[in-house]
Amino acid sequence: MSARTASWPVRISAAVLILTAAWAAAPGLFTDRNPLKGRPIDKFQPPSAAHWFGTDHLGRDVLTRVIYGTSHTVATAGLAVALGLLLGSAAGIAAGVSGPVVDAVAMRASDVLLALPGFLTSVWIVTAYGPGPLSVGIGVGIGSIAVFARVFRAEVLRVRALDYVEAAFLSGETRWSVIRRHIVPNAAGAVIALAVIDLSGAILLISALGYLGYSAPPPTPEWGLLVAEGRRYLATAWWLSTLPGAVVLSVILALGVLSRRALTSHRI
Repeated sequence: MSARTASWPVRISAAVLILTAAWAAAPGLFTDRNPLKGRPIDKFQPPSAAHWFGTDHLGRDVLTRVIYGTSHTVATAGLAVALGLLLGSAAGIAAGVSGPVVDAVAMRASDVLLALPGFLTSVWIVTAYGPGPLSVGIGVGIGSIAVFARVFRAEVLRVRALDYVEAAFLSGETRWSVIRRHIVPNAAGAVIALAVIDLSGAILLISALGYLGYSAPPPTPEWGLLVAEGRRYLATAWWLSTLPGAVVLSVILALGVLSRRALTSHRI
């Protein structure tokens, strides 16, 4: 396979993610319809030039609801990844530079988190604090802390063993200065690549929680909720669940392609 042929999946994936980001940032640029209101006379219209994704049982334009739902799902996934990245990176740095005691405690704590399925952790958090995007984002983010911590710890240990880092310690630089100037910048690449992978998993998990009713309440247009709303009409209005589900799948696949490229670059 030529380099040009191999680059097409990356280009298509990048285009999908750019469009997704644009939907999340400025949904009003892509549709002038109201995602919460529809015309009952237009209900259950199949996909057409007037309604690309058809209409739902209330006559609302499904594509409009998907576009406006992007910001809810992506923002919640971003919160989850940011939480896992920040807390996991802090734990990984502490484990990598603070000695065997802190390292052992941090790794045993990560073992506990890794033993708990991420979905069950999220459901437990949402059940404890109530449904909503914030609790879902926190629940999904907590489930990813351990993975970030382990990857960052491994990278910190690798970078710390390099000659120039040892020289920085011997030169009298403070531990914080060495961490900030030498260790973190050189260890962050692999963790950023991991964040791309985690974002796809977060979107899938958040959509699953939305499908079960744990995320944004109706009539908020959230991707998982849109798929759930259409399941009652699959026999007569297949587009209600199928097309929003296809959007979710496309974004996850696009993130998967780019994360695969990142994995190849950083060899995680």
